[in-house]
Amino acid sequence: MTPAARVQTAIELLDAIIAAAQAKGAPADRILADWFRGHRFAGSKDRRAIRELVYSAIRACGPVPATGRAAMLRLAELDESIAPLFDGSNYGPAAIGQSEQAARGGVAPEWLENRLAASDISGEEAAALLDRAPLDLRVNTLKADRATLDLPVDAEPTAVPNGLRIATGTSIEQWPEYREGKVEVQDTGSQAACLAIGARPGETVIDLCAGGGGKTLALAAAMDNLGRLVASDTDRGRLSRLTPRAERAGATNIEAVLLNPQQELEALEAHVGKADAVLIDAPCSGTGTWRRNPEARWRLDEKELQRLAATQSHLLDVAAKLVKPGGRIVYVTCSLLDEEGAGQFEAFLARNPGLKPREIDLPLGRERGAGTRLTPYHDGTDGFFIACAG
Repeated sequence: MTPAARVQTAIELLDAIIAAAQAKGAPADRILADWFRGHRFAGSKDRRAIRELVYSAIRACGPVPATGRAAMLRLAELDESIAPLFDGSNYGPAAIGQSEQAARGGVAPEWLENRLAASDISGEEAAALLDRAPLDLRVNTLKADRATLDLPVDAEPTAVPNGLRIATGTSIEQWPEYREGKVEVQDTGSQAACLAIGARPGETVIDLCAGGGGKTLALAAAMDNLGRLVASDTDRGRLSRLTPRAERAGATNIEAVLLNPQQELEALEAHVGKADAVLIDAPCSGTGTWRRNPEARWRLDEKELQRLAATQSHLLDVAAKLVKPGGRIVYVTCSLLDEEGAGQFEAFLARNPGLKPREIDLPLGRERGAGTRLTPYHDGTDGFFIACAG
């Protein structure tokens, strides 16, 4: 493909991504993967270049662009090598018209930028949300030790005990160390959230929103497979991925429980008032993960944010019924909005005067309300709010 043809292809893909974002359809990575599967003529260099153009254009735009062409014109304002490729050639984009308008820049749609600013995320702190994310690994202590593990590439230890950082874009799926379950892909911030729960061998721990089980596996390792670890979620598809991952990791103390929304306590009745610890990795806006999913900021609206906040409040109240006296609840969101983080946790404590905030000793983050906040700008991790009560 010619450079101009790559730009035109990226424009067409951006049109599909914009439409999907507005309709809450397929994410950008799936749209790209489907296009690459259907267009085998595009070689590896073409695929890399197109992917780079698409994601660079997404990051360059704040509000949702009107079209993929407007998004690419915005990128052309930042990268002088792109404008000449609007050359009107057979497979390239039409020449830029004098009256054509590029999409607006910024961090997010205006309403969302305002919400972030109200949570003290602005300026360089906000801009860092659209940086490229590193690739972090967690060494699985059930099978390996960070100090002695030998990987095929250079890896730097991170601030958490079992974390490693390798070059972004490294493909690890065929590594023996990955296939044998010695390492898992997990952001350092996510690993810090697992540290916060302080899971110990022999305890009963509930991962209330386990999803595909990334944090569950970290908890199993912390517990040395001793005790009871309940991984529950309302998403059957995501929960089903936990079993093969647990087998690869050698995690044997996990019990998967499928939940019905708003009826979680029915499935978890046997654990009411008995859990030593409950982890709530709550569904949220994901504002802390835009480095990995930059188009996610085009999918969020105020109605969805309200729905997510209501779900978080409900799950916190569920956890309060599951934990035993003297036990602990750890609340985690990968959001930097106070209404999903510090404000949400403060409201929970007000509803449950018998519970008090507990200090958590983490190697990263800064105090935010009754908890700790990690940000890409200050900590080099995804954005998280983490708090503990008991």
